[in-house]
Amino acid sequence: MGDLRHCDWDSMRVLRSSWRVWLRKGLILLILGFLLLNILAWQQAWAMTHYTDAGAPPPTIEALNLQAKVRAALFGITIARPQNVYTPRDIGLEYNVRQVEIAAGGALEVWVIDHSSPHGVVLLFPGYASSKDSLLSPAVAFHKLGYATMLVDFRGVGGSTGSDTTLGAREADDVAVAYAAAEKNWPGEPVIVYGVSMGSAAILHAIATKDIQLSAVILESPFDRLLGTVSARFHAFGVPAIPAAQLLVFWGGVQHGHNGFAFNPVDDARSVHCPTLVLHGEQDARATTAQATAVFEQLRGKKAFVEFPNAGHELLIVTSPVTWQQAMVPFLSQLPSRR
Repeated sequence: MGDLRHCDWDSMRVLRSSWRVWLRKGLILLILGFLLLNILAWQQAWAMTHYTDAGAPPPTIEALNLQAKVRAALFGITIARPQNVYTPRDIGLEYNVRQVEIAAGGALEVWVIDHSSPHGVVLLFPGYASSKDSLLSPAVAFHKLGYATMLVDFRGVGGSTGSDTTLGAREADDVAVAYAAAEKNWPGEPVIVYGVSMGSAAILHAIATKDIQLSAVILESPFDRLLGTVSARFHAFGVPAIPAAQLLVFWGGVQHGHNGFAFNPVDDARSVHCPTLVLHGEQDARATTAQATAVFEQLRGKKAFVEFPNAGHELLIVTSPVTWQQAMVPFLSQLPSRR
């Protein structure tokens, strides 16, 4: 009987010792996994917000094969610094190229397309990883509707200074700089801003944090929160967003010196009191209908929401020109001709 008890006690000690070994190994693996996940998130954030010097524009995430998706999920997608390939002259419009100085040093490059008798001026701001030549289609449409236009390269793209982006947070300063330049160039004229995706986010943040007095705002494909649009990026890969999206937003904020979790266009929308038109693609998986609707509901002024059937996260005037015109013409016609 004593030998049996002694045997049981020895077995229990062996089990406890084995359990401690496995616990230590488990904790080590957990720590190593957490460190690896943070390293990958850092790399993802860097790749997402820093453009490279050369290379072709990357395909959409949905177009990547499985091997490319795995590589991109681990190390991020390398994105060449967006350049302007076409100019307004390619669509039959004369223009001037101007450099607008920014307080941090350097300058924004803008294209100014004048009008002989403008109803006002429209400032156009591109989306993520795009330069101002992506806005030539809406620019010619606004010109035909009687408006002068200014197409803006955010810092980091096209002819402007730098090679990085903050997905709309710092770009709010660029919106304010462009607004001041428009005020100087077209004194007394109504100033309307038009932004696509990240451009919309930058506009909303500028209205909330800068002293700009706009006649109207046009938001195309707006997202509600930085975390939301980053999460959509992981969903496009077909992988869970938690906790990778949170880590990416955190490390992106560290790299650029701001709190990415506090960058929420849906909150900035509460500061908008002028007439606002929101345009959104019904099939948009990057800035979903729920996100665009959340932004729309927070707007404080007269507003309209137009959804484009069968359109995704793309320039809506290109995919649905008739619907775009039908939304734009009545919205602009209600605006005063002078301030």
